[in-house]
Amino acid sequence: MNNFFAYINRMKYISRWGLMQGTQQENDMEHTMQVVLLSHALSAIAKERLGIETDIEKIVLTAAYHDVSEVITGDLATPVKYANPRIKAAFHDIEDVAVEKLLTMLPDDLKPAFSPYLKPEQDTREYRIVKAADKLSAYLKCVEELKYGNREFASAKDSIGKQLEKISEELPELRIFMEEFAGSFELTLDELTE
Repeated sequence: MNNFFAYINRMKYISRWGLMQGTQQENDMEHTMQVVLLSHALSAIAKERLGIETDIEKIVLTAAYHDVSEVITGDLATPVKYANPRIKAAFHDIEDVAVEKLLTMLPDDLKPAFSPYLKPEQDTREYRIVKAADKLSAYLKCVEELKYGNREFASAKDSIGKQLEKISEELPELRIFMEEFAGSFELTLDELTE
């Protein structure tokens, strides 16, 4: 019996934003779906608006598996994960071990079909797009929380917004998304349908 898919299905039990009081809980599976959609959007903008060819299949599949290690590690809060370089390096090592453990749950003949997305090349534009989409997802969560009056996310929104500005210097597709689409996340349903 192979446990890979049953194990990663448990992403829906991994809560995000563990140190923050949110108006709505978010789990890793919900977050992953948003990162997939945002990654696709960024790659489409890169191609259609900027003439930059990317491997959209690679981007979307990398996004789909970008947090699967957390079914083993859990979601370590960002302030803890990045508190100092030693903690950050140790946690990355733990994530690598978790990914290797997940890959052992696949039959040998299927491992090559999944490994490139669980262990992506990090020096590619495709990987940077997924990382940008991941950060963008966190920013949009902050925007939505603030929309509902939750000031708990104000500082995080500002901090992540500054990070996105820096990332958009290298990835102009992110700047375009922010200018054209991010603002609508502040709207109510009635405003969206007008």
